[in-house]
Amino acid sequence: MHLYLAQHGQAKTENEDPDRPLTEQGVDDVARVARHAVEQLGVRPTRVIHSGKTRARQTAEIWGGLLDADVEQADGLSPNDDPTPWVERIDVEADDVLLVGHLPHLAALAAALLTGRSDHSLISFRQAGLVGLERTDQGWVVAMVLPPT
Repeated sequence: MHLYLAQHGQAKTENEDPDRPLTEQGVDDVARVARHAVEQLGVRPTRVIHSGKTRARQTAEIWGGLLDADVEQADGLSPNDDPTPWVERIDVEADDVLLVGHLPHLAALAAALLTGRSDHSLISFRQAGLVGLERTDQGWVVAMVLPPT
């Protein structure tokens, strides 16, 4: 099973727009990373799950459109949420999944899967970037890191 973690693309500041939608650059970055991941690296999650925040939803919709995959909102993916519920959900997941979210949550989730400690950050996420984790017989490993540039 592969778990893909995508940080949302660059978003407008809260002063520009309180909903914080993606900027044009954010849309372009997400689309470029998604195209490369799908076309060149064979990334094919069956579901794309996002936090519900506008910038994450827009990022997920770009991915979902390219993949022709279901896009859904879920709880527990906001910036400061505890990653433990997602560690448990992923543990029973059989299909490849893409989670679109925020920092510090994505970094804490990756750390919890890789080390068992959510406070032990291992991966530097970038807006619009993608991190791929693979579940093996020995546990989780980093399978790819794809920055936006």
